[in-house]
Amino acid sequence: MKYIVKYKPEAIDLWKLSMYGIYGSMVGVVNIIFTLAMLGLIVRFWGSVNAFLKILLLFGLSLFILIQPITIYFKSKKQIETVPQEMELVFDNKGMQINTLSQNTTIRWKKIRRIVEKSDMIIIMLDSNQGFIITNRMIETDMEKFYNYLVSKANK
Repeated sequence: MKYIVKYKPEAIDLWKLSMYGIYGSMVGVVNIIFTLAMLGLIVRFWGSVNAFLKILLLFGLSLFILIQPITIYFKSKKQIETVPQEMELVFDNKGMQINTLSQNTTIRWKKIRRIVEKSDMIIIMLDSNQGFIITNRMIETDMEKFYNYLVSKANK
């Protein structure tokens, strides 16, 4: 079996991956607790504080529900510019071939460290800093079938 993926991630894909990472960790728990605490402070003290403290309370509330996600999106947008425009990933019995206009690389299945399935993407990790995000729009087959194929090959 052979799968060919026209690899063109978008900034929103990296943003989602970052948000999964944050809110799937202890950092996300702290973010949620802080946001709920700020909401409680706003409800409790809104009527009795001056305008400056109201601004501080609103800023504290917006830190993790607006500012952090927007900042991460802009970082993702900048990072996506470094991905080659024409990239194709080919998955077959040999492993994963990465084809660009200037270079072709083959990565054997045993070099793939981890494959993670999220609700709308599959993440293929080569090491702790390098991986590929494959979304529904990049692949023409059923994502579950593709994920099962990847896992069966990588676990051999």
